[in-house]
Amino acid sequence: MTDAHLPSGLRGLLLCHDGLDRAAHLRGDPTLIGGLLADPATRVVAVRAERVPVGPDRRLLYRSPEAADTGRLTIFLGREPDGDGERAAYLGVVEEPMTGDADSGWRTLRAVGAHLSDRDAAVATTLLALANWHRGHEHCERCGGPTEPATAGWVRRCTRDGSEHFPRLDSSVIMSVIDADERLLLGRGVTWPENQFSVLAGFVEPGESLEAAVVREVLEEAGVQVADVRYLGSQPWPFPSSLMLGFTARAITTDLTHDPAEMAEVRWVTREEYAALLRSGAIRVPGSISIARRLIERWLGEDVETVAGGPVVEGWRPTR
Repeated sequence: MTDAHLPSGLRGLLLCHDGLDRAAHLRGDPTLIGGLLADPATRVVAVRAERVPVGPDRRLLYRSPEAADTGRLTIFLGREPDGDGERAAYLGVVEEPMTGDADSGWRTLRAVGAHLSDRDAAVATTLLALANWHRGHEHCERCGGPTEPATAGWVRRCTRDGSEHFPRLDSSVIMSVIDADERLLLGRGVTWPENQFSVLAGFVEPGESLEAAVVREVLEEAGVQVADVRYLGSQPWPFPSSLMLGFTARAITTDLTHDPAEMAEVRWVTREEYAALLRSGAIRVPGSISIARRLIERWLGEDVETVAGGPVVEGWRPTR
């Protein structure tokens, strides 16, 4: 998928492009995983505790199946999209972290996501999200019995009552709130470092529409009433299992009263003020792969590095 296929409100969103044909119709074949593990042409990518193997050229490293994979959590990720030539199949496997230097060359998606190809980013995002889900759902939420992977890694089945459990996504709204003077509303979470600011965000509650969640979250976190809520785009965010739904909204009040349980401070900034903060290094910006960064850049009219005249200080610093 290219930017031309994405909503026109946001450009340059990462982690949200098509990578493979997911071939979901194949997942129900009980022989699928075993057959692919026996085929040396199968392309395997592993994850170790939030990290994936990346080469010096910043490409995701794939390998052939190995004997140990038969005892690991294995997920069918899909096949190469339609086209000429063979359609390679892709598997994701969950490996245990290693000690010492054995994990050198393995990177977090936060650290390398901006540099991966569309296919590699999609593969890593999908694998990480599913691995996180499997890790947190080893017992049945109905009876407490142990669950086991099924349907090529896309389902967990209770070994006691036979119930099936499907991957969970936590829907979150994230929004650029702009007032009549074109100022942007920014907030700093209570656990964030000094000078780290971003647009507001929050989880969607049961029985609530996305638009209602935007209105409620802005009012709760900043005391600001908004209207004209408009959808701009979405981004999978597998840290551990969110789907970020981006919006913009018009502020109809501007007095600020932040929720001290969630926000250390909230503030309005003009474009000129934000540019000055960037140039001086006095403000930390959202990470380069985040939809938050794209929402701010949409308001700015250009990317933050251009406005700052060079590198910026990111709030969420990737490790390794």
